[in-house]
Amino acid sequence: MLNKLSRLLDEAGISLTDHQKNQLVAYVDMLNKWNKAYNLTSVRDPNEMLIRHILDSIVVAPYLQGERFIDVGTGPGLPGIPLSIVRPECQFTLLDSLGKRVRFLRQVQHELKINNIEPVQSRVEAFPSEPPFDGVISRAFASLNDMVSWCKHLPAQEGRFYALKGLVPEDEIAQLPVGYVVESIVKLQVPQLDGERHLVIIKAN
Repeated sequence: MLNKLSRLLDEAGISLTDHQKNQLVAYVDMLNKWNKAYNLTSVRDPNEMLIRHILDSIVVAPYLQGERFIDVGTGPGLPGIPLSIVRPECQFTLLDSLGKRVRFLRQVQHELKINNIEPVQSRVEAFPSEPPFDGVISRAFASLNDMVSWCKHLPAQEGRFYALKGLVPEDEIAQLPVGYVVESIVKLQVPQLDGERHLVIIKAN
């Protein structure tokens, strides 16, 4: 697993410490083990998890601006856990409404000694943003319209929304509510992944 991860990182041009690589592999091991009982992800093969969960998450890291982020609808911690491992200087709040997922996240936090995450069980609309966040991140959480509508209280004045998408969601972009604009769309390169990946960065105007 470690060798496979190292090869994928080389292909992506990402350099990490041995400690970070070991943490990422340990996270996949835990996800695979808990998945059998808790059904946390539809991806069953740990090698596939490396591509579709780990690499797919960490390719976003260079585009995040700021230090405080919230991952809404994080599920089993995606992309928040991989991002917290590769960006240890940042703080990540991992928000999910399902107890079993948050229990898993707390176990990951404990076993892997990840000190820069805070797992929280809450609906996003009910979660207070004090202090507000530099970035609101979501992966397969909702449409762009729903994301900014449900999460509009979370970012700071200069904060950003970071939506991880497959194809460029032209129809969703067209339906963004008044007051929000797409700042940029980044085509992400994920080694050995079928299909396109894009990061849509949105801000209030």
